[in-house]
Amino acid sequence: MAIYNHEMDISVTEFKNRCLEIIRRVEKTGKPVRITRRGKAVAQLEAPPLREGGGDVKPWERLRGRARWLAEPEETFVSERDLKGI
Repeated sequence: MAIYNHEMDISVTEFKNRCLEIIRRVEKTGKPVRITRRGKAVAQLEAPPLREGGGDVKPWERLRGRARWLAEPEETFVSERDLKGI
């Protein structure tokens, strides 16, 4: 995946298939990624704010608490098609 200098929108399906790559992109660039379903934003992945004093913070700790649920309460990221494989 190319690294761009602007926000990125990505479908839920593509996010599911490429989540580690997308998390690394957010970690490297600090740019948020909006996750969409049928063109509507349902979540956004952002890098956490930098901690004062720096320190050796693990990548997953920097991302902790930065995802926001933008879908309606009855909506889900998982489709019926996705559940068939479980």
